[in-house]
Amino acid sequence: MSTSVSTESRIAEYVQERRQQLIALTQDLVRIPSENTPPTGAELACQQYAASVLQEAGWECNLYDLLSVPGLLRHPAFWPGRNYRNRPNLIARRQGRGGGRSLILSGHMDTVPAGTLPWTRDPFGGEIENGRLYGRGSNDMKAGIATNLFVAQALTALGIELDGDLLIESVVDEEFGGSNGTLAGRLMNHNADAAILSEPSHLRVCTGHLGGRTAHLTLRAPGDILADSGYLAGVVDQLRAVLNWVPEFAARRTEKFAAHPIFAGRTAPSSVSVLKVNTGPFATTEPMGVPEVGRIEIFWLTLPDETQAAVEAEFLDALGERFSQNEALFSPRPEVEFPLRWLPASIVPPDASLISEFQHCAETVLGRAPRLEPIEGPCDAFLFHQFGVPAILWGPSGGNTHGADEYVDIESLVQSAQALLLFVCRWCGVR
Repeated sequence: MSTSVSTESRIAEYVQERRQQLIALTQDLVRIPSENTPPTGAELACQQYAASVLQEAGWECNLYDLLSVPGLLRHPAFWPGRNYRNRPNLIARRQGRGGGRSLILSGHMDTVPAGTLPWTRDPFGGEIENGRLYGRGSNDMKAGIATNLFVAQALTALGIELDGDLLIESVVDEEFGGSNGTLAGRLMNHNADAAILSEPSHLRVCTGHLGGRTAHLTLRAPGDILADSGYLAGVVDQLRAVLNWVPEFAARRTEKFAAHPIFAGRTAPSSVSVLKVNTGPFATTEPMGVPEVGRIEIFWLTLPDETQAAVEAEFLDALGERFSQNEALFSPRPEVEFPLRWLPASIVPPDASLISEFQHCAETVLGRAPRLEPIEGPCDAFLFHQFGVPAILWGPSGGNTHGADEYVDIESLVQSAQALLLFVCRWCGVR
């Protein structure tokens, strides 16, 4: 389907006139904490706010308990150990007049915690400075949620009637490898002919996403062994050996990434990261002593068609080689755990009409063709794909995601909203 020049002009004019409304929506969401702190989370107040915005725009909403979803707990993709008390999903639907394609706009309301990071701004202040809107979740992904709410408001304000059904969804528990909220939506049959996940794609049309695996290594000192220099090593030499091994493992992974067709003509992303290293509390209230236990958190990206079994076997085999090179040092053998859900990579076929049609709408707004590539990390789009719903990612630019002083670029926020609204009209159809 296509949209008329008059519809495109009305959309462009509306978005520019109401840009402050979009910014205010984003600020409101940022100012309501919705931190995910497994096994619990605090998304309720934000979900209620989003429902109120949709209801004011004339949409019927449903906040539903995940544990009421038939088959959720028995589904093989369900990740156990989470508490869903006062953590509802939100779904809203506007039924089309018929003859059009259906679409779902989906996003996750939970954020990572503000934590003890060195913030220079209020994590929940929604402060604006130099074209950036700051706050926890501003980029990942309350700007995306705000964009979806803004689309609902715009359709009502402009009196646009769609031919196909439009659904707007806000799920809980996506961070920390959750995805049970997204799974619940699919099992509730809140599905459509296509889906847009409003993740921060930096104004790229992301045709899918890479996967990811997280491992925790626990190292224990092999007793009171003196190092060659005569100092009491504790667990330090083990830590050094593992950290020196990580670049070797990364080199193997980078070679595999560079050879994959999805990175043809461009540089593959850094695929292995050390996220945390810990040997105990760092404070004057703690006794001084050589550490006897160390923990390392390692994360690495995975490619399409890589299986969980193969990814874990590759990691364990490579790590086992390093352990075998110094049995005395690594005795007892370090413990390895995989604490989070397996998150597979998932890509939409490149010839999907969803991609080309969204690319056209984005180019209309940006004045240039957007890049087409998978996003460089895992997310919950793979569950849409598993349920037969082609899904891509689209959203604004930002930075410091999951870090201190997270922000979203306001101009890109406005552009992302205009392109999304234009695509909704094109995909679902208007008369």
